[in-house]
Amino acid sequence: MAAAQETRASAPIVRLAPVAPADRIFNLDMLRGWAILGILAVNAITFAWPIAAGMSEASRPYALTGADAWGHWVTDVFFEDKFRTLFTMLFGVSIYLVGGERFDEARGLLLRSRLFWLAVFGLVHGLALWCGDILLHYAYCGLIMMVMRSMKAGKLIWIGGGVTLMWMLLATAGPLAMNAAPVDIMAEVEAGQVGVTVKDILATVDAYRAGGLSPWIENAKAWLMVQGFSLFLIPVTVPLMMLGLGLFKSGFLAGRSPVWVYLLLVAAAAANLWIFATNAWAEVLAGPDADPTGGLAAAAAGLAPLVTIGYASLLILMTRFGLKAATSVLAPVGRMAFTNYLTQSLIMASLFYLPWGPGWMGNMGPGQLWGVVGAIWIAQLIWSPLWLSVFSMGPLEWLWRCLTYGRMVPLRRG
Repeated sequence: MAAAQETRASAPIVRLAPVAPADRIFNLDMLRGWAILGILAVNAITFAWPIAAGMSEASRPYALTGADAWGHWVTDVFFEDKFRTLFTMLFGVSIYLVGGERFDEARGLLLRSRLFWLAVFGLVHGLALWCGDILLHYAYCGLIMMVMRSMKAGKLIWIGGGVTLMWMLLATAGPLAMNAAPVDIMAEVEAGQVGVTVKDILATVDAYRAGGLSPWIENAKAWLMVQGFSLFLIPVTVPLMMLGLGLFKSGFLAGRSPVWVYLLLVAAAAANLWIFATNAWAEVLAGPDADPTGGLAAAAAGLAPLVTIGYASLLILMTRFGLKAATSVLAPVGRMAFTNYLTQSLIMASLFYLPWGPGWMGNMGPGQLWGVVGAIWIAQLIWSPLWLSVFSMGPLEWLWRCLTYGRMVPLRRG
């Protein structure tokens, strides 16, 4: 009886198939391509230096002067948290597109298989290549999100957007409150903090570059730390997934919302970026031990999801009103987002700390890193459409789908 039930439950998966290239949703692929390129700009510094180097100004092993000042400022203002947020929102959409409604048992089983194999990829990626992997986090957050995938658009937006707004307000109010606290209280707080020093960071750099198994050991130690921190991000990640799915179901991501809505969001994002950019640059000029903005730069940084939606709104408007030729260059990168994300890690890890590479870890600041990031962007913008001119999906997308469906799926076009 149990065997018969198992056969009936697994049989529908065989009849399901990956979406055909002609049936893909352009705006989702385009936005996903934008997200995956932007994520590299943020992640680059954690390949070039141990991940602990970015935990505080006191542990930063390079000075923010010249090109490094500009490189850090551009990343911090225009990229930090904006692209991870977008990718998270789009992942929420994929939960629904793969799993369908909650009553669809066959697609629900397919979704659970997909998330299981995503967790496996995440474990391999995190331990073998880069400690900052987010795939494992998405896999277990996806198990929570799949329970809510049949909610109506309005409910998803109100709950997901409401919780996200709460986190934004807390992230905005926190720096301002700390700046307003009495000096003696802040001095006690800072005295009680035991942080990572520059000496600690440089010692970790040496360990990464020691050869043999050393880089993998250091990466595994950092991975464990990141995974512990990621558990606390579940209440941030799941609401973003809900918000993304709500915006998809409402037609916003397809470009069907009123134009004034997109224009208002673009204007709000631009205003935030202006405030953040001017105040962040003032902090760079003032040096690491000064806060000339009274916490305003850090407060503006807390509104990253607003900027994310503003970016998406601008790209949607461009696509809707005659500039699809410009935004279409992002779509192939988005169709191969899984391959491109893991390829970014392979290239960066090989360049900076894996034994077969040149061992650049500890040698590049934020300014020089932009040259590496730009080169990878160009490569992915070129190879993605070339690959997809012959094949229907990226190579790692194909492997993931074969594992998910439990059978070989077609790879070549046609």
